[in-house]
Amino acid sequence: MFNKQKTKLGGRRCTLNVGGRCFSFSSELMRRLPLRRLSRLHRCGSERELLELCDDYDRERNEFFFDRHSEAFSFIMLYLKHGKLRFVPHMCELSFYNEMLYWGLEGADLQPCCQRRLDERLSDGFVHFYPEEEEEEEEEEEEGERGPGWLETVRRTFEEPTSSLAAQILATVSMLFVVVSMVMLCTSTLADWKTAESLDQHRIVEAVCIGWFTAECVVRFLVSRDKCEFVRRPLNIIDLLAITPYYISVTVATLTGENSQLQRAGVTLRVLRVMRIFWVIKLARHFLGLQTLGLTLRRCYREMMMLLVFICVAMAIFSALAQLLEHGLDLENGNQDYASIPAACWWVIISMTTVGYGDMYPVTVAGRVLGGVCVVSGIVLLALPITFIYHSFVQCYHELKVRSARCAHGLSAEFMH
Repeated sequence: MFNKQKTKLGGRRCTLNVGGRCFSFSSELMRRLPLRRLSRLHRCGSERELLELCDDYDRERNEFFFDRHSEAFSFIMLYLKHGKLRFVPHMCELSFYNEMLYWGLEGADLQPCCQRRLDERLSDGFVHFYPEEEEEEEEEEEEGERGPGWLETVRRTFEEPTSSLAAQILATVSMLFVVVSMVMLCTSTLADWKTAESLDQHRIVEAVCIGWFTAECVVRFLVSRDKCEFVRRPLNIIDLLAITPYYISVTVATLTGENSQLQRAGVTLRVLRVMRIFWVIKLARHFLGLQTLGLTLRRCYREMMMLLVFICVAMAIFSALAQLLEHGLDLENGNQDYASIPAACWWVIISMTTVGYGDMYPVTVAGRVLGGVCVVSGIVLLALPITFIYHSFVQCYHELKVRSARCAHGLSAEFMH
């Protein structure tokens, strides 16, 4: 019955009644609008699915009813038309943000000035936003279609630490293995731990930890939906880089012998061994702070590149001037620490970052004046991009915390029932 109606919808204009205010669109335009709720509305295959996305539907007039803020939706329509989204005057920023989430927009769609206002409000008092439970249910149904139920349960247990109680236990055990592995790696460099008995104990603990990490990585690979996507993920690449050195070192030790010349001079093996420190990054799967840092760096790579360009330009200018003032004007009695521009670059970088190790410093009056200008310039240049990175960090933190709170909310409900 609805298939005929769906064909009828495709040939007529659709009306959105938002809080009593009507907005008319063609069916094709509504499909192309960058609002996730409207796109999903266009893809509905039954009237029941329609009513899950809107509050009511009039089949005769092809009108969809939404009990939402009409003025906020008007501003969202202006954003789609002109490409700039700002807050509605005299409307709470958090209320408007809730409307944005309902229609499928994010905080990043706001203008920078409005993003700052939203960050301030979110920082003052964190508010839980649950965009729509129906959207989560639909995603879960789509996920269930991709594989058997037990396979999806195993995948969520290994990939989403907050999805269930079993996932939390597994994540805790994995974190303990990471901590033990890092402690053993650090203590193995101590002189007191280099006895034969200590080395044997260390090898046993290390083998157990690596065995756990390998099993975990293999299971996650087997239950993943897309094997190619799994291999391309940064955290999975880090897992492989941390696991592989152990097996390489064990293989080389087996083939060459423990006391061979290659083993005694095995610089390569020692480098591979230290690479296991990458397991620390594995903690990013379980700590919100590390996830926020990674997401911020990914979103702010332009600002990071801008910061790097600022430093490189300033380094080139100040190092050339410092070499000239400290050494170039008096080649015989000049400051030998500034004998070359690359040597002066080290002084510039520690001065701009206000570290100042004191291993080299200007002795001439002109050089000291240049040093003062270098320090002040470094403070200013470093502060400019940091502002953008800070706001992005706050936004990423709140987004991840909302997601974590929603998962925790579902977990608590599962535990109570």
